[in-house]
Amino acid sequence: MCSTALCLQSSGSNDGENMDAPLQDCTIEEQRDVVRFVWAEGVKPVEIHRRMLSKYRQSTMSQRKVYEWVERFKSGQTRVIDEYRSGRPWTSRSRKASSPQEYRN
Repeated sequence: MCSTALCLQSSGSNDGENMDAPLQDCTIEEQRDVVRFVWAEGVKPVEIHRRMLSKYRQSTMSQRKVYEWVERFKSGQTRVIDEYRSGRPWTSRSRKASSPQEYRN
């Protein structure tokens, strides 16, 4: 529902709701829906991100992610949910070196 509120902000439809209220409790999928909808209207990714920042504030996806999702939609992807990927999940840890020499190489 919050994606609709963001997209309708420019259309002037208010229906008694405060369209300037932040939408900080939206899911990432809802934000991707917003990216898809607004991009389909011909809005550039940088402007999409600017609009999202005004609504989602700290919970806004990064500008890089907005660009990545626009590229996915351009290539024909329509789903906003990450597809299942096989293999080991990504982690932020790198392998540990067993000796100081391995760090230099």
